[in-house]
Amino acid sequence: MEKSNIKILAIIPARGGSKSVPKKNIRNLNGKPLIAYTIEAAKRIEEKFHKIIVSTDDEEIAEVAKHYGADVPFIRPSNLAEDKTPTYPVLQHAVNFVEKDDGINIDLIMLLQPTAPFRTTEDMLNCLNLSQTSNTDSVISVVQVFSYHPILMKKIENNRLTHFSIEEKEGTPRQLYEPPAYMRNGAIYITKRNNLIEQNSIWGNSITPYVMPQERSYNIDDEIDFITSEMMMKKSTKK
Repeated sequence: MEKSNIKILAIIPARGGSKSVPKKNIRNLNGKPLIAYTIEAAKRIEEKFHKIIVSTDDEEIAEVAKHYGADVPFIRPSNLAEDKTPTYPVLQHAVNFVEKDDGINIDLIMLLQPTAPFRTTEDMLNCLNLSQTSNTDSVISVVQVFSYHPILMKKIENNRLTHFSIEEKEGTPRQLYEPPAYMRNGAIYITKRNNLIEQNSIWGNSITPYVMPQERSYNIDDEIDFITSEMMMKKSTKK
């Protein structure tokens, strides 16, 4: 399969029923709706995608997404927009809809969470390159962690504190935490169609990591995250 013929679908899932922050995906963040940062970053490399779509159950989110240039070819069914709905059936629904509506077969799916506004277009391009140059089922963006390193995790047994999985020697500086630990930052996922449709999986069996710096890995989940993100953005524009 020639790279130029690969059909890539970018999907931005944006449910309307956020409990932690009402209307989170379209809340104003430093002058524009949160979801706009993800749409605009994807639009800068629009030629790489068959389409950039937003999957939402909310008409207001749909209108905002269209305003910033994303396609909203459907309103997501309510049974795929519940609090405990996994992500993979949401992506399956989107892929199946686009394939049927456009009469094509999608090869790769790029999942872009709207809660990661610091992810850049360059990050997307790097992940796309990894997905096409390495023998992998998926590419997932990660960030190296220190304050969440497994060496710091403890458990309580018989009312005594003990290590959870890795013993921490007293006084160990974070530079010596071994092995280095990484966590998914929620910014970018790329998966092959067969992983998603045939295996009900985004990750697959073989995952290639894409390491992002901490300043681009910030994810917005609650009110404090909004305040912190706004401060970060204002500070960066002053430089």
